Amino acid sequence: MAEITTELTELFGLDVPIVQAPIGSATCPALASAVANAGGVGMLALTWRPHADARACLSETERLTDERGTVGVNLVLDEDATTIPTEEHLDICAEQSVDIVSFSFGDAASHVDRVHEFGAVVMQTVGSAAQARSAVDAGVDIVVAQGWEAGGHVQSEVATLPLVPRVVDAVPKTPVIAAGGIGDGRTVAAVLTLGAAGAWLGTRFVATAEAHVHDRYRERVIDAEETDTVYSTLFDRGWPDVPHRVVENDTVDRWRAAGKPETDRPGGGDHVATTPTGEPIERYADSLAVPETTGNIDELPLYAGQSVGLINDRPTASSVVEALAGETEAALDSAASNTRSSH
Repeated sequence: MAEITTELTELFGLDVPIVQAPIGSATCPALASAVANAGGVGMLALTWRPHADARACLSETERLTDERGTVGVNLVLDEDATTIPTEEHLDICAEQSVDIVSFSFGDAASHVDRVHEFGAVVMQTVGSAAQARSAVDAGVDIVVAQGWEAGGHVQSEVATLPLVPRVVDAVPKTPVIAAGGIGDGRTVAAVLTLGAAGAWLGTRFVATAEAHVHDRYRERVIDAEETDTVYSTLFDRGWPDVPHRVVENDTVDRWRAAGKPETDRPGGGDHVATTPTGEPIERYADSLAVPETTGNIDELPLYAGQSVGLINDRPTASSVVEALAGETEAALDSAASNTRSSH
């Protein structure tokens, strides 16, 4: 497998500057460990996991991960997103000797020292150059610049292409990871040439064999075109007023046809699916479709970014990392060759 060296790969001893995004309930030990063992960074979303589940998830991931593999966790700081205090999750991360703690949807400043105390690296997702400077001033080690093209919940209204160089220039001594719309080696190469030290991919890993998602959700991601995603605050029951990007479905179509109402949305009380524990899922709920979800999966928020048009298969996570490495190296070589031939 091709090896590409950046600040990120040197910091963690990676083979490739690839980070599997913490894609909510779609993350699991099998996915994170597969990416880590393939030479990238695997990530777990802990925000919504109760204490026992968080410990079990981290322990199983450690068991599956090679000694040199790198795994991190993500914690959402928006208090509307969870009832579990961040400090309690950090205590579990300390117990489990987590390598990386990534924060999003909030200011990591009050947690930086705690994470550094147990020897982990702090990442924070930002959506502007100003946010990047504030994060670095607070002691954040790595900044994740998330562009508007991203799937799932989105922190920026700026596209990845103009955002990444702005953030790179704003924090020149801090590694920047680019996120949003990255789905193959060409797009990884593009953000590396913008100055990023790595690429953060979510939608590509949703479509892998290991992702903890319902088969129908995975199929919709694979079948979608680049024009088939919708950015809105539509699926906000459970996490209000936070923009997100999903694959278009009948729920979106009915809402559009009704004039995009903010309240009294069509079918708002409909029970469209059921959670693995038997709880009803209403239309417009922020509920990712996991394998054990039953009901009309197509009506749920099918979180995905605009990179869906680059995805047309269901590979293993390790083969995705390997393919990305080769494609990225080829794209960088091609760009260098084209530049030389123009002189």
